[in-house]
Amino acid sequence: MPYADLVGTIAAVLTTASFLPQAILVLRTCKTEGISLTMYAMFTTGVAMWLAYGLLAGAMPVILANLITLVLATAILWVKLQAMLAASRPYSAAQGAAI
Repeated sequence: MPYADLVGTIAAVLTTASFLPQAILVLRTCKTEGISLTMYAMFTTGVAMWLAYGLLAGAMPVILANLITLVLATAILWVKLQAMLAASRPYSAAQGAAI
């Protein structure tokens, strides 16, 4: 393996692995209050662009890392959007009824 690919692989593993704890936490708890929708939409788009770049350049470390991160980031973005939609729905009398 050429040195450039080795360095790229190590960088890809580290950056993707560093993203995993946040992704697991959000997917487990579905709590996204502290996540900016704008930031996450931009981040997810950027990751998709890095994936496209990796595909065009044939850079396997870039492809694999960004493919994994794109799946996780899209899932988090989906959870964030679902939470925002749920919060914007009218509050029904049944939800507010005292027990």
